[in-house]
Amino acid sequence: MRLLILTLMTSFFCNSQEKYPQDYFRSPLDIPIQLSGNFGELRPNHFHAGFDIKTQQKEGLNIYAVADGYVSRIKISIYGYGKAIYITHPNGYTSVYGHLQKASGTIQDKIIELQYDQKSYEIEAFFKPNEILVTKGQVIAISGNTGGSEGPHLHFEFRENKTENALNPLLFGLSVKDTKKPVVSSLMVYPIDNESVVNSSKRPISLNLSLQADGTYVSEKVLASGKIGFGIISSDFDDVSFNNNGTYKIQISDNGKTIFSYEFDKIAFEEARFINAFIDYDRYKKMRNRVQKLFMKNEYKLANIKSNINNGILNIVPNYMDTEKIEVSDFYGNTTKITIPVSYSAGLNVVPVEPKTTKYFIKAKSDTNFEKDNFSVFFPANTFYDDFYMNFDVKNKTLFLHEDVVPAHTNFTISVEDSVSSASEKSRMFIAAVNGIKLGYNATNLVGNTFTCKARTLGQFKLVKDTVAPKISIAKPIQDKWITGQKSISITISDDLSGVKTYNGYINDKWVLFEYENKLKRLTHTFADKLLLEGKNNLKIVVTDNVGNSTIFETQFNRSQKK
Repeated sequence: MRLLILTLMTSFFCNSQEKYPQDYFRSPLDIPIQLSGNFGELRPNHFHAGFDIKTQQKEGLNIYAVADGYVSRIKISIYGYGKAIYITHPNGYTSVYGHLQKASGTIQDKIIELQYDQKSYEIEAFFKPNEILVTKGQVIAISGNTGGSEGPHLHFEFRENKTENALNPLLFGLSVKDTKKPVVSSLMVYPIDNESVVNSSKRPISLNLSLQADGTYVSEKVLASGKIGFGIISSDFDDVSFNNNGTYKIQISDNGKTIFSYEFDKIAFEEARFINAFIDYDRYKKMRNRVQKLFMKNEYKLANIKSNINNGILNIVPNYMDTEKIEVSDFYGNTTKITIPVSYSAGLNVVPVEPKTTKYFIKAKSDTNFEKDNFSVFFPANTFYDDFYMNFDVKNKTLFLHEDVVPAHTNFTISVEDSVSSASEKSRMFIAAVNGIKLGYNATNLVGNTFTCKARTLGQFKLVKDTVAPKISIAKPIQDKWITGQKSISITISDDLSGVKTYNGYINDKWVLFEYENKLKRLTHTFADKLLLEGKNNLKIVVTDNVGNSTIFETQFNRSQKK
């Protein structure tokens, strides 16, 4: 059987030319698909790369391999996808299953083996085609809520092996009934530069929409001069999920020609952070809504976008009078249409907007370095998408680095000199991000008297010292108690400043697996009789934070091995 599967896989890898097979894959669940998140949905710092499939608001549902293949990767993390399994299929695709509670059968056995070999809950392993074979419909896992999940569900993806791009599951026939048109909740128009005016304003403004008898919309008239662009807030609903999901396709046309469009058939992970250029980031940070800009002021390389030579920007000159059209569509072709009448206006009675200038100017395509007092910041070329004047200052030993309304695409470097603190004090110090009274840890290096860290979000930073060890507690003390019938034990751990870095548990001086659920601050060990002694057993937990402060918790419990 193993030889037959391998032979078929080799044949498929070499000969398959089928593009997006419709009947090859089955559903990963035995219940009708309902989505809490769809492909391409707008998320913080990324586009959603798969389906979030509802699991009836509970954990424990069987997860099935969608086709024959082999387990090519397993990753267990306290963040992201949590417990995740990757299955490579012989037709050139890989399916991904995330936020799992646990794997099944030989896959779970392999995970436990690796965790004990590495003495770590968090692992990542890659496998060859002949190591862990699976068949279509085989139970590979149980659904859960691990990692960055905010509630029980299955995160599911298809990836193209050749490019490693994520692909829209709808392309493979994993359908969801959908007869509803996308919803447009806001239409915005943007003056692109200081010379542009829209409806007597030099700032972005919202346009009223009027529903027509035929189901289309007409916006209020746009009177403009200079360069302008449009943006919308849109969402989509299907017939069964009852969730506000992302939009599949949007295009805007001028004089019958498409000037800017995008659709989400695939996503390249290396382009995911371009979402912060794709949306109006300033508005998102201030108002928590995501306007999808239908233009690029400065071009960025998001493959989903197709645009004309002007990147969707219109130049409104004297005698200009035309109608722009926006079409917002879902995967099944349900479409919402918007007509926007635009004409030239000289822009009289415009309230001037004085540009805010500082002596710290960022030229996006050039390296930039700013210094004050004992702080310095280096921004490599292309850290930012656009040129801008930065607010930069150091007050009360705190670096004020603008505010998080301008997105950074890549890391920049913050350095702090400290020639006063002792070596012992420096060993417990790091550069923290300051958010009100909350301090966030940044991995920090120390060379001589200089602390450095990488950051990718503007805001406030300061050098802080953490001398407080993590906290360890147990809700139900077990000291000297008989807990023979107890299947597991849970421990709560936390650290109030630099954060938990390592956690290890020992029974009778032997390392044992404690699973860590970061969002619940909970360590859980499931007892295995082979690791226990008859009668008294010693339990020790060691937790260390990111600067080396450590706490040890010890207790004893009794256990009977007799059946």
